[in-house]
Amino acid sequence: MRDGVITEADTCREFVTPKLIEAGWGAAPHAIGEQHSFTNGRIIVAGGKVRRGQQKRADYLLYYRRDFPLAVVEAKEIGLPAETGVQQAREYAEILGLKFAYATNGHRIIEIDYTTGTEREVDRYATPDELFARLTAATQLPQNVLSPLLEPFNLASGKVPRYYQQIAINRVIEAILLGQKRILVTLATGTGKTCVAFQVCWKLWNSRWNRTGEYRRPKILFLADRNILVDDPMAKMFAPFGDARHKIVSGDVSQSRDMYFGIYQALSTASEDVFRQYRPDFFDLIIIDECHRGSSRNDSNWRAVLDYFAPAVQFGMTATPLREESRDSYEYFGNPVYTYSLRQGIEDGFLAPYRVHRVITTVDAAGWRPSKDELDRFGRPVPDDEYQTKDFERVIALRARTQAIAKHLTDFLKGTDRFAKTIVFCVDQEHAAEMRQQLVNLNSDMVQQYPDYVCRVTADEGAIGLTHLAHFQDVDKPTPVILTTSQLLTTGVDAEMVKNVVLARVVGSRAEFKQIIGRGTRLKVDYGKEYFNIIDFTGTATRHFADPDFDGDPARIEEVTIDEAGETVESFIETPPGVEEPPADYTVDSTEADTGQGEILSEPPEEPRKFYVDGGHVEVIGHLVYDLDTDGKKLQVVKYTEYSGRTVRTLYPTRDALQSAWANPDTRAEVLRELTERGISFEELAASANQPDADPFDLLCHLAWNAPLLTRRQRAERAKKAAQDMFGHYGDTAREILTLLLDKYIERGIIQFNTLSELMKVQPFDRYGSPAEIATRHFGGIKPFKEAVSRLQTALYQ
Repeated sequence: MRDGVITEADTCREFVTPKLIEAGWGAAPHAIGEQHSFTNGRIIVAGGKVRRGQQKRADYLLYYRRDFPLAVVEAKEIGLPAETGVQQAREYAEILGLKFAYATNGHRIIEIDYTTGTEREVDRYATPDELFARLTAATQLPQNVLSPLLEPFNLASGKVPRYYQQIAINRVIEAILLGQKRILVTLATGTGKTCVAFQVCWKLWNSRWNRTGEYRRPKILFLADRNILVDDPMAKMFAPFGDARHKIVSGDVSQSRDMYFGIYQALSTASEDVFRQYRPDFFDLIIIDECHRGSSRNDSNWRAVLDYFAPAVQFGMTATPLREESRDSYEYFGNPVYTYSLRQGIEDGFLAPYRVHRVITTVDAAGWRPSKDELDRFGRPVPDDEYQTKDFERVIALRARTQAIAKHLTDFLKGTDRFAKTIVFCVDQEHAAEMRQQLVNLNSDMVQQYPDYVCRVTADEGAIGLTHLAHFQDVDKPTPVILTTSQLLTTGVDAEMVKNVVLARVVGSRAEFKQIIGRGTRLKVDYGKEYFNIIDFTGTATRHFADPDFDGDPARIEEVTIDEAGETVESFIETPPGVEEPPADYTVDSTEADTGQGEILSEPPEEPRKFYVDGGHVEVIGHLVYDLDTDGKKLQVVKYTEYSGRTVRTLYPTRDALQSAWANPDTRAEVLRELTERGISFEELAASANQPDADPFDLLCHLAWNAPLLTRRQRAERAKKAAQDMFGHYGDTAREILTLLLDKYIERGIIQFNTLSELMKVQPFDRYGSPAEIATRHFGGIKPFKEAVSRLQTALYQ
């Protein structure tokens, strides 16, 4: 109880909890989860500083079993109508995938039942058995097969599945129990598809589900197209299966285990179809990881494996939403039973947000044309043509462009963090080798100390490359720092510390683009990994983000241009003339990209795959900032200052509206929060506008409405004159303290008032006593002191 008023916490403790217990929710095996936070809060990046947004927190979750919630309860304090909590109860139920929700003020209870589409006032909470009976009737789940659904999660790892993982797990098992033979789940890269697969397998295996109804454990096959995608889960996530695990390789087709792992290539070799040594009905469940990568295509050689094991339930997992390049997966499996997008993952704070740096060289902006009779490295005439971004390193290899990219990336790391894990995606293995060499030479000081500072990891490196990759993935190993690659690392690489994803090749496929940026979306907050950069030298990111169907908005997009030395030009310009983005349907075939020579060519190739130009001149053309428009659907090029002015006008239609909110310390906090959430940092803004002494309020008004600029000193002088009358009744010492506060404002800005208690502990205020003594002795108490400081801030903005 606060000041005689019953709070929401009081309402929960005295009225809501007893009624829930009375309905049977507190008795085992049922449970009540109070103040349950189910998101982490979006990570907000502004001016290089990071903070968390607000978490989503349910007042109550009602569990039928330990890991099977049925309903959410939203409670409001007793003085408010119960209807006040209805919308939030609905929102949380829909996010959590629940069919029941309650809103209450302690006395009145409103029940929301999604199985019937009703919302009505009730006199009590439904019992656990009543809600569960309603749920199973609505989903038509047979009562005799419910044990897999209610089987507890395996929590040996200490990680409790997140809310969306729980929904995916339950949706898959429900579909299996209802007899669905092909099931698809779409989860963004970095959101834990392997965890979902493991818990599905565990619940089915531990409850002895199988498709024949016999009392035995099921036979399960985990299938992928790369060893790394099966070896890592088998060794780590699926470790609780112990000796039940087995990896199928040629010559070792044991049939006495329960949990099998395999890659298509090992199941169907050039000499034999290994998979045919198992009966077609041997497996009860097959899990296909990264199923968008071709296994479901009608013309795929791998499709034969799925067709052969047609009696098994087939569960596909992908990070790729429905688009043309993933249509085969959706036609084979059907619509996903659950989708969790990149946008949702970032919004919930489970995935790292990203900044996009669009870097343009002159040859990418305006194209490149050879001079008359120009010869390449091997004396071959270079065909006279206009070469664009899509042609570089495929048709024409420009060493000067690769050098400029490597120089710019090196300078970027020097200006941020030289140990920030970085993956550079190149056109082919040869391009990756050239890029590695340039980066080695530009970072010779680091390579001298750490020989593996820059490494190439492509198909050609074999075991050596996999060792480099393992060290790169290890959060406790400082090197390698930079990996150059072409196709090998686009998917299935769990590297939590990747802070820079560099695009040195065009990525036309949306599926591949999302896989590539997924290399950086994993969070590692305890190691300082809270967001990552996409450094785009080809326009790939800009074009994909401009697609209205893209489901993950960037925190901010910067565009810079570089010269032949990789130096950045600081001037702001509009979209460079002659920039030609690659066509949307342009893509790099994964088999083609890694068939080239693995090393830099010093001898003419037998077949002229491309022309090699070692000279030339490459320049820089500017630095732009991209941001989504107010509808969040289209990227537009604006200066950071223009973006800030536009944002202020969107939030506050007039200068008076902003001034009213800014002058009051309480409402000013809300203004600062809204601006921060939109990526506006005053330090960065003052630097961009070249106005380091301007008051933030004046700077915002100047950018939004072209109002005159005042410095903090000018505002302070005005406030001192106003304060002579305003604070005339205070003693000399009190007025002296207020004047010192104005001096500190000139030095530090308005932000100092946010940490007033700490400010009063240091010089020159400490000579007047402790903060409490200052307030009591010179202002008559803490409340009058706060009122005086508040009036002082108001005087600043009159």
